[in-house]
Amino acid sequence: MRSSSGRNSSGNNGGSRGGNSGGRGGSGGGRGNFRGAGNNRDDKQGSGRPKRPRPEERRYDVGPGATQDGPKSGRGPSARGGAKGGPRKPQQRGRSAPATSREYETRIEERNRERYAGKKDVKLPKTFPGAEQEGERLQKVLARAGYGSRRACEELIEQARVEVNGEIVLEQGKRVDPEKDEIKVDGLTVATQSYQFFSLNKPAGVVSTMEDPEGRQCLGDYVTNRETRLFHVGRLDTETEGVILLTNHGELAHRLTHPRYGVKKTYLAAIVGPIPRDLGKRLKDGIQLEDGYARADHFRVVEQTGKNYLVEVTLHEGRKHIVRRMLAEAGFPVEKLVRTAFGPITLGDQKSGWLRRLSNTEVGMLMKEVDL
Repeated sequence: MRSSSGRNSSGNNGGSRGGNSGGRGGSGGGRGNFRGAGNNRDDKQGSGRPKRPRPEERRYDVGPGATQDGPKSGRGPSARGGAKGGPRKPQQRGRSAPATSREYETRIEERNRERYAGKKDVKLPKTFPGAEQEGERLQKVLARAGYGSRRACEELIEQARVEVNGEIVLEQGKRVDPEKDEIKVDGLTVATQSYQFFSLNKPAGVVSTMEDPEGRQCLGDYVTNRETRLFHVGRLDTETEGVILLTNHGELAHRLTHPRYGVKKTYLAAIVGPIPRDLGKRLKDGIQLEDGYARADHFRVVEQTGKNYLVEVTLHEGRKHIVRRMLAEAGFPVEKLVRTAFGPITLGDQKSGWLRRLSNTEVGMLMKEVDL
């Protein structure tokens, strides 16, 4: 009795479970009924939104040329797109759209030309006030003359160190004419054009000329690689060493050698003594020469070794062999002569035969010396 009642109860329970949930006791058999008639998902989807196919009802063999009955040829290459996104379109390489024909571009160009043929030229707006003025910006002229970058030249203007035609400039962007306006920095004239200025320590035996028809060594041999033609300022005799200036600034060279401006030159002369104490006074008072009196502006003894003396003579005259002739007339022939300074340009430690470019300050001092 106990065993039969237990089986009946279990059978009833199993039947109730199968009928209610469509699971283990139905005729469809278990899990198949759970996915089919046992749920109402289709009824819920039908209200309000389109039905989405179930995974088992999706078709992955739909490609180009397929019909409702099936694909044209098997799965085809378009079916390899993945289940989630469906079939993918084949990727195209290169340009996505065909290029425009040349005839079409030509017609567009002709139409644009006809449209703007009768219109006047458009005037662009000025980028800064005063752009219509002539000339160049002051800081650009100073930078080209070698006073540093444009920013550094702007700082010179801000510091009130630049003047144009006698007036100090405080505003940036002022336009000047480098060929007509007088520009100064710290009171020294700026060589704004493409001028070149050099100082050469001429060795003994070099002729003071740019070309020598006899083939001797001359000043031109030291500047053969220069683009512009240079010429020497004044002369030194062949055996005299020291400073000689080379430039392409004609007016400056003329004034530096003109007696009116009296540019001083300093020489060191090696003579044999003993020398009297009044030698300096005699030279300053004037020595009578064949072509007139010659006077020294300054005289001093630099060094003495026994009877050998090294004396310094400064004078502003530029006659030929003037120092040698003055000392010889006083009774002390010169054994060696070196010019150590030409105006503000000094020899310093410049070696014999070396050529150096003058700095902007030195050029300005030279121009100030002759009122340029």
